Order: sequence, then structure tokens, then C-alpha cells
Amino acid sequence: MIDTTKEASGNTDTREIGSPMSAGPADAALKLEEFLPYKLNVCSNQVSQALSRVYADRYKIGVPEWRVLVTLGEFGMMTAKAIGTHSCMHKTKVSRAVALLERRKLIARRANRADLREAFLSLTPAGRDIYNDLAPSALGFAEQLLSVVDAADRAALDRALEKLIERSSQINADIANPRGGR
Repeated sequence: MIDTTKEASGNTDTREIGSPMSAGPADAALKLEEFLPYKLNVCSNQVSQALSRVYADRYKIGVPEWRVLVTLGEFGMMTAKAIGTHSCMHKTKVSRAVALLERRKLIARRANRADLREAFLSLTPAGRDIYNDLAPSALGFAEQLLSVVDAADRAALDRALEKLIERSSQINADIANPRGGR
């Protein structure tokens, strides 16, 4: 049996019913809504979008700038490469965030005399003020998010997330280096 439909572009799409191209949701081998990586991605995106509303309007920074600022707020002084590694951000995003935060005088750069290709970054007093102001809001947001998880389940959730982070890091390393460096 052939199914002929007219697309919005005016093109006719002809598919044989029962073919892989016409497989319905019940036949799908992979259902995104049930796929753990998809669920984690959706959750991460929703959380990032909601959290960004806490600081975007008030501080005029986006997610990458927030991550750099908060990482430096926690650790003090780091290189851009270390920030990228810690926050799982691509070096281009880190570089752009650092440039914006530097222009706004929220972070300072100090040359690394041992390796002039990199610099040590730290918060300026203005950057530290923003960090100190936004940290309680971010913690409140996290508590509001976790409020839907029973208190007895929170430790298990944290352990599960840690295990998933560790395992995904191992899988990523294995894929990047399939022969174990040989």
C-alpha cells in the first residue's frame, strides 16, 4: 500500500506503508522520550535555561560566563584550559566568556611565567561581589529544583548522577582513544 501526502513545500512524499520510512512511534527502535541521554540533555537544557533567568537580566551574563564566574568563585585562580576541563565547556566558549568578563572587569588575567601561552584568571573585586550576590540565588534555585525529590531519595540521586558522570567520562575517553593509546 502506498501513502501519498503533499508537503508544505508542494512536493509529494510517497512512502510504502510498513516501510522503515513510515514506521510509526510504536515501531520505533529508539524512542527519545525513553532514551537516558536524551532525558539528561532535556533536563540539563531546561535547568540551564531556567537558572539563566536568575542571573541573565540582573548581571547581563549568559551560561558560559556564569560557569566561568562561578568556577573562579569556587576555586580562586585557574587557567582557561582548567576552567574548560572542570566545567565541560569547549575552549572557544571559555575564551569568549573570559573575553566578555575581562571587558566588564569581572575577571583579571595574570601571565603564567612558566608557560607564556596561558594565563591565570581570577575574579576582580567586582566579579567577587557578583559571585557573592548570585551564589545564594543559585543555591535557592537548586533547592527549589530538588524539592520534587523526596529527601530520602536525594543521596541516591546524587550517587546515581556521580556514577553517570564518571561512566560517561570513561566511555568518552574510550571512544576518543579506542586502542588505549597504542
